[in-house]
Amino acid sequence: MTRGWAAGEPGAALRPWDFARRDVGDRDVAVRIHHCGICGSDLDAVRGGGPTAFPLVPGHEIVGEITEVGSGVSRFSIGDQVAVGNIVGSCGRCAACRAGRENWCAQVTLTYGGSDGSGNTTQGGYSSEYVLDEHFVYRLPEGLDPAEVAPLMCAGVTTYSPLRRRGVGQGTAVGVVGLGGLGHVGVKLARALGAEVSVFTTSPGKAETALALGAEDAVVSTDASQMAAQTGRFDFILDTVGAPHELGPYFDTLGIDGTLCLVGITPEALRVDPMSLIPGAKSLAGSGSGGVPETQEMLDLCAEHGITADVERVTPDRLDEALDRLARNDVRHRFVLDLTG
Repeated sequence: MTRGWAAGEPGAALRPWDFARRDVGDRDVAVRIHHCGICGSDLDAVRGGGPTAFPLVPGHEIVGEITEVGSGVSRFSIGDQVAVGNIVGSCGRCAACRAGRENWCAQVTLTYGGSDGSGNTTQGGYSSEYVLDEHFVYRLPEGLDPAEVAPLMCAGVTTYSPLRRRGVGQGTAVGVVGLGGLGHVGVKLARALGAEVSVFTTSPGKAETALALGAEDAVVSTDASQMAAQTGRFDFILDTVGAPHELGPYFDTLGIDGTLCLVGITPEALRVDPMSLIPGAKSLAGSGSGGVPETQEMLDLCAEHGITADVERVTPDRLDEALDRLARNDVRHRFVLDLTG
């Protein structure tokens, strides 16, 4: 049996729950979980509910050690230190899968709250063990703190994918909206890719943090004069904010052919004035997660540049406290569940 920490119903506290994982198949590995990031989507799943079946064990930013391998496994051995993200299965045949963009497969299997193909709901990484296909397992980068790597499996690839696909690199001016769990990783990755990076924030006090993360400067988005000074400056803006906000002022800071990309998910629809886009041929885009090749590229880049998330570790008895604080945005910058004890 696997020990997990589950919500019995939407909004319920997380409590220990013993459940059965599937048997290790020919291409499967079993991973003993050491750390699991606590993501904003976990909060939404357990507090908001939606169509997900309960009881529910959240968690999709997993780091751990392989304890068992199937007879057909070729890439891993018992004892390997590995990481797992928010995708644990896909059809492997569709155009998205063939392009290495498994996250957009119509039959994608999510790490928790999805279907495992046998009628059961997948249960996530707030647990002692996970069993999955080796295709969706990644080697843990050497030399990086495992707890600080865990959030990269969601926040890292979610911000890396649009940066990579929009050609961010040397000579690119990038703005990052928000300096939370996604934004602080986005700043580090954009800098590692060679971009000049600025942070948009509503909190003047975060300017020092932005500079420490590698940003060139911080722009207070509620200050009209500061925003006006950015007109036409940026090639690409990564919007990581999950709260309602106006997009118009950010479009004004884009240069010709500039792109504003949304990775934060707001609880309500955002309004866009077409005249914010048409002059200057600007674009509004969206992105979420990433496929297997992009995830591996992201980890390789992080290993090369020593990039990890800034985390606060919590033990299972503090999970509900962490979720409460996450709901208040009282974390700098990510919580990670520590299961090593």
